[in-house]
Amino acid sequence: MNYMRFLQFFSRILPNKNHYLPVFAQQATYIQQAAGALCQMMEAVDRKKWKLLEKEVKACEVQGDALLTEFHELLFESIFRRIRRGDIQTIAMNLDEFLDHINDAAKSVLLYMPDRIDPQIKELANYISAEADSLRVLVSFLGDLKGNYAKISMQCDRITELEHAADDAYEEYIGFIFTNEKNAIELMKYKNIAEMLEAATDAAKRVSDSVRKIILRYID
Repeated sequence: MNYMRFLQFFSRILPNKNHYLPVFAQQATYIQQAAGALCQMMEAVDRKKWKLLEKEVKACEVQGDALLTEFHELLFESIFRRIRRGDIQTIAMNLDEFLDHINDAAKSVLLYMPDRIDPQIKELANYISAEADSLRVLVSFLGDLKGNYAKISMQCDRITELEHAADDAYEEYIGFIFTNEKNAIELMKYKNIAEMLEAATDAAKRVSDSVRKIILRYID
């Protein structure tokens, strides 16, 4: 990517700048795009549409992997005067993990081909999208941890609330399908898809948790 080469050059001449922030922003963009396609997928009734939207999610995941690989090269070549490489890497890897889980959730729909997409499944996808929106806002504040402390904390709290709500929705849905779904094969399909979605919401919270740790370490 051309902008990654620019960042590598930029990091050499101005090593004290937060040149990793555009990478976080790009990761957050891929996540937001993938989450949006996932939500559209859950609303679609045409299985051909599922396949097209799953390809959109996969494209974001592939680009995210390529970005992370180049970012590791940037970390190796860069000098950081304040924030440790390991802390920066943790955030980048957690963002990538969230994107991977979104991709897994989209793939699970094509894998299982359920008879229907229940409203509760759509709700879980919407929680993922809302977390993606909060993460994009969150990473935009990381250039000034101390000055943006309140704003960062607010977004971390928001992601935690969404993850807790998703947990509740997941548990209620599992109870619902085990009570109401009489087809054992379809029941397992819905259960597994819901598990994939719930795992994605957990991954988003791991990003915010890693940011919280960094705030506590560097805002002195």
